[in-house]
Amino acid sequence: MTSYPPLKSLPAFEAALRLNSFALAASELNVTPGAVGQQIRKLEEWLGVELFIRSVRQVTPTQDGLAYAARIAPALQQISDASAHLRRRQDHSVHFAMPPSFAAKWFSPRMARFLIKHPTTALHVGSTEEKPNFDQDGLDIAVRYFDGNDDSLEAVLLYRGQAAVYCAPSYRDELGLETPTDLARATLINDTKHHWWADWLATFADMPPEQSRQIKHIDIDQTAMVIEAAIHHQGVVIANPLLTEGDVMEGKLIHLFPDQVMTVPLGYYLVHPKKRELRSHVRLFRDWLLDEARDLVTSQKL
Repeated sequence: MTSYPPLKSLPAFEAALRLNSFALAASELNVTPGAVGQQIRKLEEWLGVELFIRSVRQVTPTQDGLAYAARIAPALQQISDASAHLRRRQDHSVHFAMPPSFAAKWFSPRMARFLIKHPTTALHVGSTEEKPNFDQDGLDIAVRYFDGNDDSLEAVLLYRGQAAVYCAPSYRDELGLETPTDLARATLINDTKHHWWADWLATFADMPPEQSRQIKHIDIDQTAMVIEAAIHHQGVVIANPLLTEGDVMEGKLIHLFPDQVMTVPLGYYLVHPKKRELRSHVRLFRDWLLDEARDLVTSQKL
């Protein structure tokens, strides 16, 4: 007898035990339930023990089955990790995710520069407000807006969290907005994901929270839409300068009070799992993102 068990049986056994079902295991492995049952039977015959108690509607692992699974699970994971590592080394793609506002207002105008500079890299881009799930979503690297604290991630600050005030030039002229206290007669556009208005007004307009709550405001739950509302003369927005720099350069928005910028505890961080080695194309993309962010910070003299 060979020292190896029937290797084709191991994935069937692992899936059936994890899913507690031959049928679900068959669906995951793209085979029939009968094929799963046959593979597990071969493994049981080789081992000389029963791994499952079979009934009409379900299968239940035996104590021998549970003990065997616990022993082989690390080896199966090592095989999976080693195989994926070798495959990724030959992969020229980069799978990248970021918040929607970052994608729309900062990354999108710059993406072509990377693709022109690195034409052999296949870039796969997605956006999400949620914490990126690198394993489930097949991500290589991501931008996350948070405080930078996550023991599972390498996190490099791209752009620190700031809150600055903007509006359309015509809106400023129409209302005569010259000092922070003038905002009492403006419409404040509030990003409901980032509640910065009360603190900003308390800091720079000496306005207590109960007074700031009396100012007319519009609540919007999408950051990019908040900025668009300000561009279209709907009021004054408070936003991270990273997201408004393009609109300011084009004259769509004006930074009302450049000396009154508030630091907030969150920022845009470039993140990836600590224990994962980055492939060469992912490292290229990471370094390019860091250079782009560094150039922006330098240009703004922040």
